[in-house]
Amino acid sequence: MQHKINSVRARMKDNHVDLVALGPGTHMNWLLGFNPSPDERPCLLLIGKEKEAFLMPAVNEEGIRQKTTIAMNCWNDANGPDQALKDALTYTGSSNAKHIAIDEAMRSHFALILLESLSNPSYEFTNSTIGALRMRKDQAEFTNLKENALIDDRAMQAGFAAIKVGVTELEIGEAINKHFISEGAKPQFCIVGSGPNGAFPHHHTGNRKVEYGDSILIDIGGRKGTFPSDMTRMSVLGEPPEGYLEIHAIVERAVQAAMLAARPGVMAKDVDAAARDVITEAGYGEFFVHRLGHGLGIDIHEPPYITATSEVILDEGMVFSIEPGIYLQGRFGVRLEEIVILRADGPEILSELSRKLNVIN
Repeated sequence: MQHKINSVRARMKDNHVDLVALGPGTHMNWLLGFNPSPDERPCLLLIGKEKEAFLMPAVNEEGIRQKTTIAMNCWNDANGPDQALKDALTYTGSSNAKHIAIDEAMRSHFALILLESLSNPSYEFTNSTIGALRMRKDQAEFTNLKENALIDDRAMQAGFAAIKVGVTELEIGEAINKHFISEGAKPQFCIVGSGPNGAFPHHHTGNRKVEYGDSILIDIGGRKGTFPSDMTRMSVLGEPPEGYLEIHAIVERAVQAAMLAARPGVMAKDVDAAARDVITEAGYGEFFVHRLGHGLGIDIHEPPYITATSEVILDEGMVFSIEPGIYLQGRFGVRLEEIVILRADGPEILSELSRKLNVIN
């Protein structure tokens, strides 16, 4: 824990940040390995230039003291948090902080009471401090991500095995989730889009029954330990729909183009462009309706975001998705998704399951 706090302070110094303020959530969990109760009572971890302290609701004090020796400035419902917050700012040497980094995911009223306790500071979100650290995974984090990716592979195969005429999307999803659970993973999400439902990128898996000739888009993730998985593959029952094989081949070329473009020192937007150009040149640019990818860590969607406008410089150790897609309303959709970790020579794919179309006869 302390080495991570020291790393945050190094980032603070490099970026001229006087104070980092985190609420209960994944930033705090990454830093400390635990979260206080994330209710409406203001709770903050304040990291100053030399000291850190909690603003802590008294109802949570005893439970948290069992997990950490970080100083606590506690408040109760009768008195409110104002004085305890002032004391925490004094303790951390942050009462006169001029530039602060605020947890972008915490409750807005937590941020407001902090800003009101300081003298009109400038502020940013955590992109340059804890956010920058979270984007780069260490070996232990990679090991957990790889373990989950392989579980995801096997859960996907369980989904393929469940496909037959008359089975519903929900029943395929049940087979997938059952497999996650059998390996000690907790299902996180499951998109099964059969036939025309595959043309909705975030389709809600439903009661549609699979028909002969359907393509089936499956996007799933589970979590064992700290980190989750995320992958999309395609299957078809019987003969592919008219035009399907052409679209699948275009999306596969887009994946490969992004893989070639993704290198340390490259802007995220250039990786997006590499994939998007393939699809646009094939005449389907208007049907690629989302960004190319997102980071994967404690959160399933987190920085770096691989978008057409992102100027984030990719670096070794970053983990993100590459998932181009083409969605033809009323017909079918094709998305192929890989999670990669960026190495010095390019992306390493975590999954070991082929992106080739899974054909069920």
